[in-house]
Amino acid sequence: MVDRGILLSYIKYGDNDAILHCFTENAGFQSFFMRGIYSPKNKKKAYLTPMTELYFTISDFHKKYNIQTISKIEKVETLENYEDIRVSSILFFVAEFLHQVLKTELVNTQIYTNIKVFLHQLENQNYQAHYAFLVEYLRSQGVAPLCREEKFLDPESGFFSESICHHLFDEQISEYWKKMISNEEIYDVKIKNSMKEDFLDSVLVYYSCHFPEFKVPKSLDVLRQIFSE
Repeated sequence: MVDRGILLSYIKYGDNDAILHCFTENAGFQSFFMRGIYSPKNKKKAYLTPMTELYFTISDFHKKYNIQTISKIEKVETLENYEDIRVSSILFFVAEFLHQVLKTELVNTQIYTNIKVFLHQLENQNYQAHYAFLVEYLRSQGVAPLCREEKFLDPESGFFSESICHHLFDEQISEYWKKMISNEEIYDVKIKNSMKEDFLDSVLVYYSCHFPEFKVPKSLDVLRQIFSE
């Protein structure tokens, strides 16, 4: 059987093998065992990069770990600007985020399509694409804020109010939220450089309010360092 999916993370197992965690087009979140990917002659270990879209040839189950075994992988396509450190830092951040929120997700073609749109935006050097993608994921899950005339977003209720409810959600940040959730072309919304860090922090606060046990991705520190230089 052949499927395709987005590689989110991987763990080297022994000297030559690996366990891959992916979000697949036809089965949702899946873990796979791949034998020999780290062997000296296997050139495809270079494919093990977060957010790479791959074709998987699935053969059978690994009896010991009861997960499917991959006999072959091929790249669907390659981001031409992946070597750009800004792009790679964004991809590592989003991959870590998705590995966390998609662990129990079954087949969801809308999420898969949204990921592909996000990757296309990065291909076109939209270095703000991750902000829009995180809000778009909220919309796909039905937990995005409801846009209203009031000035301040309350991250816990998901409603706007006339008084500030959280120090990060001031009038400027709340206005960016309104633009994101009300604009069909969400990737067209641009955030001022001076507001990017606060906006991203506000998004992560919102996730912590609406996704149980959500943790801030560890790669956030690297992302901030790259974009502060």
